[in-house]
Amino acid sequence: MNTSNPTLAGQLWPTATMNWTRAILLAVLGSLVVACAAQINVPMLPVPMTLQTLAVLAIGGAYGSRLGAATLALYALEGAVGLPVFAEMNSILKPDGTIIASIGYIVGFIPAAALVGWFAERGFDRSIGKMFLATLLGAAVLYIPGLIWLGYLFGAENAVPYGLAPFWIGDIVKAAIVALGLPAVWNLLGRR
Repeated sequence: MNTSNPTLAGQLWPTATMNWTRAILLAVLGSLVVACAAQINVPMLPVPMTLQTLAVLAIGGAYGSRLGAATLALYALEGAVGLPVFAEMNSILKPDGTIIASIGYIVGFIPAAALVGWFAERGFDRSIGKMFLATLLGAAVLYIPGLIWLGYLFGAENAVPYGLAPFWIGDIVKAAIVALGLPAVWNLLGRR
């Protein structure tokens, strides 16, 4: 972690060295936040619209690259082992035994959180404009595996109309909310 520009998690819960208890607790808490955000959704086919992207971007920005990525990897693992943490209380398999269509996006959450966290570690989370750029890039990164998976399931010609077009405006709004929120928290803490 860059000590001259700590993450919000590091600022709120500082440790001199890597503390595994702290990291595990934050990862579990973060995965629960994403699981709750997944349940706030608008059912759509083939992928529901949720608040997961907002939670992923915020966790990446607050936790930093490594802990953010680890948190989203834990979230993906929770669903892979059958916990109903994904949208509409699904795990990786729907009740009919098929793999959920949104699994590509869930995989994309990991590099998205890592990328936003990387920028936050470099002080982007202190500036609305810089953080907006970071969160937009993070939101874009999560679409890559999501669209690849949808293209595999439904044909490449259907990936963008079903997997990007209905969501991009909402994801810009979510990126803006995180970009406004993280610098505001730093200002409340009196640390810039």
